[in-house]
Amino acid sequence: MSGRTASCFCGQLQIEVQGEPLGVGVCHCLACQQRTGSVFAALAAYRAPYKVTGTATEFVRTGDHGSQFRFRFCPICGSTVFHTEEGVDSRVSVAVGAFADPTFPPPEDSVYEHRRHAWVKLPTDMRCYDTDPD
Repeated sequence: MSGRTASCFCGQLQIEVQGEPLGVGVCHCLACQQRTGSVFAALAAYRAPYKVTGTATEFVRTGDHGSQFRFRFCPICGSTVFHTEEGVDSRVSVAVGAFADPTFPPPEDSVYEHRRHAWVKLPTDMRCYDTDPD
């Protein structure tokens, strides 16, 4: 099984995941826009187990459906690296940019389309949802 390592900009916080992603998607919700400082977040979900090295600062946010998401970011450089959903120990979502790999698989899903900036163009074969389908 192949592994991938994602890290913050300074390299202090890292996460190692195994296997292929369960899925790759982009989120256009306003919370992700504010959290990333970009116009959307690109995330890849992986099965547990995963290995984290370094120290993370955490922020918990409540999603639209009441789920609690715990975001981990580097306290030195501020890069968001990964997040988990409270009570769901079977997977982790990793920021695609933290892999620093331009050959990373493209996203399959796009959520919160109604918040997508009009100038953002995505592949036409993506599954698109106006909000979060979960």
